[in-house]
Amino acid sequence: MDYVYSVAAALAAYLIGSLSFAVIVSRLMGLNDPRSYGSKNPGATNVLRSGNKAAAVLTLLLDGVKGWVPMALVMWFGKDYGMREGTLAAVGLAAFVGHLYPVFFGFQGGKGVATAAGVLFGVHWVLGLATLATWIIVAIFSRYSSLASIACAIFAPWYYLVGDRSFWYVDKLMAVAIVTMSAFLIFRHRENIIKLLKGTESKLGASRKS
Repeated sequence: MDYVYSVAAALAAYLIGSLSFAVIVSRLMGLNDPRSYGSKNPGATNVLRSGNKAAAVLTLLLDGVKGWVPMALVMWFGKDYGMREGTLAAVGLAAFVGHLYPVFFGFQGGKGVATAAGVLFGVHWVLGLATLATWIIVAIFSRYSSLASIACAIFAPWYYLVGDRSFWYVDKLMAVAIVTMSAFLIFRHRENIIKLLKGTESKLGASRKS
């Protein structure tokens, strides 16, 4: 019966991840659908292009929380139902995939940066903090959100391996989940990579195009 609980937890995580807060927050705050302007990506960076910083910050936080909450619930209550590291990895990946392909929004979601960060914080706060610090440093010096996100995708698996036996014990399934998220993040930023190479990528703070 343990696997039934694990499957149910992963499904619940996917459904939580499918809540596209960029769209939800924009609707509640009377803003245009973020899928209709800028990069057309339902994420915090594109919501920022609306000019409403509060909406962008709220989107960022909620997208992060929906990655962290399923992880936290499994860590707090999962052992009583036979859920262990494998379930934790599946739940984190499911929440992330839910953001990318949300069932409630026609399977057209965002790039998953904030949700992936939430999952990493769920693994361990040190891992989340190290990845967040990487994003901030790269974003400050480059002013490219996409470049900062790609850097995080590259370094997050390495941080997880380096932290073995110092902050956590590396679990093979969790390592696979983190590498998979990183691969998805880079894939979802493929258009941004092309723009970065061409020098046409929008920088942080760029206003919404008419």
